[in-house]
Amino acid sequence: MNILELANLKKYFATQKAVDDISFQIGEGGIFGLLGPNGAGKTTLLRMITGIFYPDSGEITLRGRKFDPLNDSIHIGYMPEERGLYKKMKIGEQALYLARLKGLSKQDAMASIKKWFEKLEMETWWNKKVEDLSKGMSQKLQFVTTVLHEPKLIILDEPFSGLDPVNANLIKDEIFGLAKNGSTVIFSTHRMEQVEEICDHIVLVNKGKKILDGTVQQVKQDFKENIYRLGAKVLPEQLMTHIFEVVKHHPDHLLLRLKDDTQPNELLKYFISQGVNIQSFNEVLPSLNDIFIKLVEGTAATRQFQQVQ
Repeated sequence: MNILELANLKKYFATQKAVDDISFQIGEGGIFGLLGPNGAGKTTLLRMITGIFYPDSGEITLRGRKFDPLNDSIHIGYMPEERGLYKKMKIGEQALYLARLKGLSKQDAMASIKKWFEKLEMETWWNKKVEDLSKGMSQKLQFVTTVLHEPKLIILDEPFSGLDPVNANLIKDEIFGLAKNGSTVIFSTHRMEQVEEICDHIVLVNKGKKILDGTVQQVKQDFKENIYRLGAKVLPEQLMTHIFEVVKHHPDHLLLRLKDDTQPNELLKYFISQGVNIQSFNEVLPSLNDIFIKLVEGTAATRQFQQVQ
């Protein structure tokens, strides 16, 4: 079952088409990546999904029925890129206030706050004010206030901004845990390496339009270019063959692109016939960053396979 369906959404600001006829579906559970360059329409999409903006046309369906912003927002947790915390308010009081706004009783809110504060090592923060927190500490608090009420749909816009590696891993583990326990996470970021590590399915938008939709693995397969890494201690100085071209020549490995309908076994046979002692051999799939740049800029010139280690 899909937890969320967007059908032909459009949103215009004056003459700008912020979202131009976008449709996609998100299944229950798992982590969904919403990607795009600055100004692509991501934030406008997220604000329509949360009911902050109303679409000019199109329809949003949440858990099988038409989305009702006034009543359905209680089932959504939204962590915007622009932080929305009250700087003068004490952290514990703020967490309690926001949990109550999401429908929790005081008793349930306090229990949830205690659980999350312990998980993220925030027990001593209760009487601190937000203005006294570092950017990373504010980020942890923002995450906690997003998930306190156990929403079924969690929207995280650049959730690792300002976090050191230790706390980023801590939050990442919690995101995995929320998805494992049945929540659906929409993850929006500019960091493609985080998307590859975290997301199951991605949608890429650019200039208000959807230009890519699929699972991470399927997308990488769709954009592969028959490039293989062959590792060996000693490699031939001269390589002349009609079955491949050398993309990059490293001291201990080669990056090779197979030509035409050449099969990987033919490549292996060729090097064995040259007396090469092969130590490793694997296909090199493009990174999401390569695919992102290629689609957004409309050129293949930015591929960087030579940087593959």
